[in-house]
Amino acid sequence: MSRTIHYHHPRIAELTRSDYTADDLSKIETLLIESKTFSFPRLGNGLFPAALALQPELGYTGYQNVWLRDNMHIANAHYEIGKLDIVIENLEAFVKFYEKYSQRFDDCISGKVDVDVPQNRPHIRFDGTALAELPEKWAHAQNDALGFLLWMLARMVHEGKMEPSANLLYVAGKIVLYLKAIKYWQDQDSGHWEEARKIEASSVGVVLAGMKLWLKVIETIGESKGLQRDVLTEMVNKGQSALDEILPSECIQDDDTIRRRYDSALLFLIYPFEVVDETMARQIVSDVTSNLMGDYGIKRYLGDSYWCADYKDKLSPERRTTEFVDDMLTRDMLWREGEEAQWCIFDSIISTIYGRWYLQTKDPADKAHQLYHFHRSLSQLTSPECPWGEMMGPESYFLEHGKFIPNDITPLLWTHGNLRIALEQMKRTATAT
Repeated sequence: MSRTIHYHHPRIAELTRSDYTADDLSKIETLLIESKTFSFPRLGNGLFPAALALQPELGYTGYQNVWLRDNMHIANAHYEIGKLDIVIENLEAFVKFYEKYSQRFDDCISGKVDVDVPQNRPHIRFDGTALAELPEKWAHAQNDALGFLLWMLARMVHEGKMEPSANLLYVAGKIVLYLKAIKYWQDQDSGHWEEARKIEASSVGVVLAGMKLWLKVIETIGESKGLQRDVLTEMVNKGQSALDEILPSECIQDDDTIRRRYDSALLFLIYPFEVVDETMARQIVSDVTSNLMGDYGIKRYLGDSYWCADYKDKLSPERRTTEFVDDMLTRDMLWREGEEAQWCIFDSIISTIYGRWYLQTKDPADKAHQLYHFHRSLSQLTSPECPWGEMMGPESYFLEHGKFIPNDITPLLWTHGNLRIALEQMKRTATAT
């Protein structure tokens, strides 16, 4: 499905081409670096805040805190461009945090605490500066986030880019045993969107990717507590069976309030995790582009009420980005069909996926799709008039008084990281042709 692309920033529009040379892409990269689109400020310990909420009035978002998932996506972008020192420092900070709070894993594994209470689980959002947990209630039941960390650590060790230190192996082992204890393949978590808990393919698949990669790692470095062949093999088999049963849906539970056929989070099972075959991958991409793509971005899922139309008029600042896990009905009452926010993190991933396929197939159709979604990603960068700054990647565009505008989470570093990956993949395509 093709839609007309409307660029918000004229300087970006001037640099787009129907095909690219390496020099063309270098000009775009230079512009985005100079415009600080590709600036990723870090805390002193190497962690990334979720967003650059520079304006004091945006402190309500809480996006100055650290989210594990966002950090992994941003670290992955730095991996793709070869900035491994940044990746390593980031991962080491998470190892330090989860080692500090390892009792959370132990209490869940032993059954000392009720894992149905998310606050009892390992925290995936915290004060990054102090490496300290935050006291407020949050949707910490997020297996995908811990699975992403597990996968990133395994990849770095497997490729010889990071030493398998005792601390790293200790934390990785704790994560595996925790995910085993909660039976991740049938555990209801809040997933990528931190919302109503359900058994979702996008969480099961991320954990599966981490387990599969650690199986490869221990073939080289040997076993350690939690990272044992029999444990990992069991986790892989159970996760694969669950994933095969759910896909191509996100959730197939009987409850109408959580069952979901389409969800853009499934794209991550294709890239970066590669846990689905090409046939399933192409179906997922088709599902997303046919059912969730809009003129300004891509919906997370149908019926998404987060930043739905006139969101700021309907909710006070302290309620806009709060945790709604136990009260989704209140927020969902604000939603009207077709008025979901359109997110800016997905077109870049779809472009990357098509670019990777093109390098294998040399099919012009794959390249055309790569270009189209790359251009959509660029078009989402903010205009010179945007109050949050120009050439910035929003979390999403939402309807305010009948017009789509960037939401308050602008810029979102996750958006910038995914665009960085898409540009890197375009470079690979340009040099391959």
